[in-house]
Amino acid sequence: MTDLSGKSAVVTGASRGIGAETAKVLAKAGASVVLAARTAPQIEALATEITNAGGTARAVACDVSDYAEFGKAIAAAQEMTNSLDVLVNNAGVIDPIGHLADTDPEEWTRAATINYFSVYNGLRHALPIMKAQGSGTIVNVSSGAAHGPMEGWSHYCSAKAADAMLTRCADKESREHGVRVMGLSPGTVATYMQEAISSSGINPVSKLDWSAHIPADWPARAILWMCGPDADAFVGEEVKLREDDIRRRVGLIAA
Repeated sequence: MTDLSGKSAVVTGASRGIGAETAKVLAKAGASVVLAARTAPQIEALATEITNAGGTARAVACDVSDYAEFGKAIAAAQEMTNSLDVLVNNAGVIDPIGHLADTDPEEWTRAATINYFSVYNGLRHALPIMKAQGSGTIVNVSSGAAHGPMEGWSHYCSAKAADAMLTRCADKESREHGVRVMGLSPGTVATYMQEAISSSGINPVSKLDWSAHIPADWPARAILWMCGPDADAFVGEEVKLREDDIRRRVGLIAA
């Protein structure tokens, strides 16, 4: 397991699902973890859970789609270790699910802002710090929806496609400074988001049997693996957790 002792990590969307599991996995690996989300009670409870398990975590209630708000989480990480070593841009929403012609413009814009601008905000805060210290890993949680249209997900598909290009741009501009930027496409995951998708019934993903979805700790464990040197070959690229070879390297299935 990758050792993150003495390092700090910021995880956005940490109140539940992939974000919450990632926070727990990184803390278990020794990282001091900042839990960033809008819902204070949930991340405070998770911080207590992590602390009681012997880890170090701090809850920072903030809206990461707002640049200044995101800065609170970054500052907290630096206070904990005098560095910023890992950033996981995980925050995202799937609602409102619906055909483009029927969407509410304000709700569509809000969702696109969360799914896209929160990634930019994280990169904008983290890159100068990581470049100055000559190290750091940024994982942007992506999706197969970044590369193929899905009915009812216009805001999600378009924002994730933009996020994928942000990953590539950030890598081009910062790799020579020791910063590792990657994307993770986890596939379908058994989380609250998948419950919303299933209830919509609007596209093939919504009709998948629940058993087809991987548990949320799989992408969390993949993110920890991506923080280590075994993932160096994927810097600037997107790790696809659907692939058995990747699952074996992470240790999710037998070699």
